[in-house]
Amino acid sequence: MTALFGPTDAIDRARALRDAGASGVFTFEGPHDVSTPLTLASTVGGLDLMTNVAIAFPRNPIHLAHQAVDHQILTGGRFTLGLGTQVRAQIEKRYGTDFDKPVARMRELVGALRAIFDTWTTGERLNFRGEYYRHTLMTPTFVPRAEFTPPPIYVGALGPLLTRMTAEVADGLLVMPFGSKKFLNEVTMPNVDKGLAAAGRSRADLAVVPEIIVSVADEDPDHAMARRLLAFYGSTPAYRPVLEVHGWGELQPGLNALSKQGRWEDMGRLIDDDMLHTIAACGTPADVAKHIRDRVDGVSDRICLYQPGPIDVNSLAEIVDALGD
Repeated sequence: MTALFGPTDAIDRARALRDAGASGVFTFEGPHDVSTPLTLASTVGGLDLMTNVAIAFPRNPIHLAHQAVDHQILTGGRFTLGLGTQVRAQIEKRYGTDFDKPVARMRELVGALRAIFDTWTTGERLNFRGEYYRHTLMTPTFVPRAEFTPPPIYVGALGPLLTRMTAEVADGLLVMPFGSKKFLNEVTMPNVDKGLAAAGRSRADLAVVPEIIVSVADEDPDHAMARRLLAFYGSTPAYRPVLEVHGWGELQPGLNALSKQGRWEDMGRLIDDDMLHTIAACGTPADVAKHIRDRVDGVSDRICLYQPGPIDVNSLAEIVDALGD
């Protein structure tokens, strides 16, 4: 799967990506809403659709449930609701909502969504009462009229507690794009196993979908956009554990200080080639595919290609072909 970047070209790009061999498209919480491009892409057909991710806490479970079910109906069952917590500063300062106890809040949100879906599909009374969400009324007027299968719920996670919770209650884990093979195997997957064990689940009960930042040399020879993206992620304290695994943890405070000064170009120049090629898949389409295969070997057969900026569809097609070899 790979990204749609906005509503204006969503239909044409979705069609081109499908024809290039992509199995699906996703949207992320950036300069546009996550739902509109997917609604437009649903008219193309033949693609899985996913929010990757919709920021959960500013949204009410009822709103999320209606949007998810509408897309599930439009695609004939090919929609996945991907949720994320974001970080405290973004939630409190940009969205203006609460961020306290994010793991407990996300766990309860998933439970609320399942209760709503269950009421809509079985007719049982809605009676969800939690610490953060309370849903106890659902009259027939507000029940979706078309039959549907509840969409799977994936959660994006990086920290150990959220990763374990996701493995306990969600249908899938979206592995954050700021990562590496070492972090995936030494940190993420052991926490996945702990969460599955706590819930009495097996690996077969949880889809693990790594997101990988990709940059094609022919389109950005120095991979400047990828370096700036890595610097942006690296400036955030929540992502320091990824840097720590490789001995780069002391870079995070410096990146954070530069970000507060708005020195984005300077930040990108601090991402050296070793860090770039460890965290991102860079080079020719064949190089990108080789990095991806090595990184996710034994973990997943499905990945999301995270583009710092729109990559040419022909390059994406070459990556898809190389992954299939």
